[in-house]
Amino acid sequence: MPTTARSAPDRLLSVLAAFDHAHPALTLTDISRRAGLSLTTAHRLVGALTQWGALERDESGAYHVGLRLWEVAALAPRGLALRQVALPYLEDLYEATHENVQLAVRDGHDVVYIEWLSGRSAVGVRIRVGARWPLHVTGVGLALLAHGDPQLQETYCAVPLASYTDHTITDSAQLRRVLAEVRRTDVAVSNRQVTDDALSVAAPVRGPGGTVVAAVSVVVPHADARVPALIPTVRLAARGISRALGWQPD
Repeated sequence: MPTTARSAPDRLLSVLAAFDHAHPALTLTDISRRAGLSLTTAHRLVGALTQWGALERDESGAYHVGLRLWEVAALAPRGLALRQVALPYLEDLYEATHENVQLAVRDGHDVVYIEWLSGRSAVGVRIRVGARWPLHVTGVGLALLAHGDPQLQETYCAVPLASYTDHTITDSAQLRRVLAEVRRTDVAVSNRQVTDDALSVAAPVRGPGGTVVAAVSVVVPHADARVPALIPTVRLAARGISRALGWQPD
């Protein structure tokens, strides 16, 4: 889209959207190219964002996301505030398992991780705080999708499902069956969906009105014999966070 046809807010946001986990540091030329802006326009917008603190420039001349954005993001009720409530329960879950423990929320058709605790000997995962994955490939994503609006589920199942391993669910009918089982048991088990060596057990976190607002999970090697015992442990952590958020079970 030509620069002249784009609104000022759109151009400004395109500069911020140029940064992601694969591109945390960008030169002005990189930003111009990734944002689809002329170098002159990119220079003007980057200057304004840097002056405000949304971007920072290092000694090499590359730009990074600035701390001012972190300050603003910390106000998000589904971000830092939720993390602070959940952290004691996540720490308890980690002490009980010494494996990867994660807290995530839904953003559209993706799951976004807002906290992650990991031990030295825990199975490797392709996760970091702020990372996002399609809902159907992770335990937390399945828990969130299963308890989402029926229209969301139908829309999600109507599009091609991304695949990452030979075990990833790519059939919409199979996904619907999995989601029904998650709703029945209140737990989601995602086995080798993202990598061939990991399995996650997840449970939904509810807000004051009972609506599912997040999900918590533990990730272990896919052949771990503790998986049956992990299910009630993860459920207990999720219920603890839910109660701390004000949820009162029937």
